[in-house]
Amino acid sequence: MEELATVDFEVAEGMGLSRAAYDEVVAIVGRQPTADELSTLLAMWDSNGRQQSLYGWLRGQHHTVERHDYLYDGQSDEHKNVKEPRVKDCTDIALNLCATSRRTDKLSVPAGHSVLLYMVGNVSTEILDSEYARRCLHIVGEPFAKGLNADDCQYIEMILASLAGAGEVAGSTAVGWGGLFVTLAVTLAPAGFDILVPREVRLDAFLFGEEPGRYIAAVEEQNDDSFLLHMDQARLNCCFLGRTTKNRIVVDGYDFGSTSRYSVSAK
Repeated sequence: MEELATVDFEVAEGMGLSRAAYDEVVAIVGRQPTADELSTLLAMWDSNGRQQSLYGWLRGQHHTVERHDYLYDGQSDEHKNVKEPRVKDCTDIALNLCATSRRTDKLSVPAGHSVLLYMVGNVSTEILDSEYARRCLHIVGEPFAKGLNADDCQYIEMILASLAGAGEVAGSTAVGWGGLFVTLAVTLAPAGFDILVPREVRLDAFLFGEEPGRYIAAVEEQNDDSFLLHMDQARLNCCFLGRTTKNRIVVDGYDFGSTSRYSVSAK
């Protein structure tokens, strides 16, 4: 297994971390963090948590919204008690889902360098009608009435196909079985990804929800401004996820390991 270059407290202190914050990072990651993990964390804090100390911000790092109506409105009371996982808890969920992934398509990305990853379409808050809910939560329920219809999906596909034909999108694919994480892990392999999850969305809904109408677009950096302009002109929601990596998977600065761990062919 590839050995990671980790950072001790003296180096972390030079990056601006207090002792309490460093110890909390170690507790979250389960080991000494890498420089990349700390840099990502500090960037997230700078954009999302400057109203409080880094330590205080870390102590509250759950991807929770104020109410989870979409989990239980019209459903059984058991859905109210679905606990949101922390980032490190998602490793086992991801391994479980990737082990039996039904995806066979590949997201075409240029080899040898990092490209930007965007999610086009509405951010999902739905987890009930998903493999994650059935397999990991042991819940089977009808999805809350939301999501895009077929015409909306065809519109997004048409726009992305047009941009691909013009060379402004390197590749695109629909988020499907297993949710965003499985889609990225399987379609990008052997490349990996380093992404951030919006703070206002449940972590498991964003990573493993299967709500239709979401698409991944891989965009080379020189086409970034043009791509965003086209998204605005097409009136499409667009969420920046992160970048491709050589062979590792990272979510919110937490290293999920080598892409080979999540390869169906490796099982």
